Amino acid sequence: MKFTTSLRNNYQFLRVYKKGDFAVGKYLILYCLRNGYGKIRLGITTSKKVGNSVVRNRLRRLLRENYRKMEDNISKGFDIVFVVRVNKNIPTYYEMKKEMKYLFKKVSLVKDLNGIKNYEEK
Repeated sequence: MKFTTSLRNNYQFLRVYKKGDFAVGKYLILYCLRNGYGKIRLGITTSKKVGNSVVRNRLRRLLRENYRKMEDNISKGFDIVFVVRVNKNIPTYYEMKKEMKYLFKKVSLVKDLNGIKNYEEK
């Protein structure tokens, strides 16, 4: 990921949860907060309630891969946290992509919707 670093400390996550905007989907909750650094900082949270370690890591990999492909079209200067919701179905790659586009659009983090729509063709 070119423009993105990770949120690592608990206080960084808590700051985004308390002060940031959020959007809720079927599989994910997206929190975002302007950070003033000119970079995107990304955090991913999966609870043990979501499933065993294999399921949790698969969901994280799906999230990171979809995010990596959308990264160029996301506004810089935000802290972004994805929380994976408990669901009996594990989403596919395309379901995750569709939901992430919806959530980014809902919190107005997307610069170019057309770029995200066709990013697989690049």
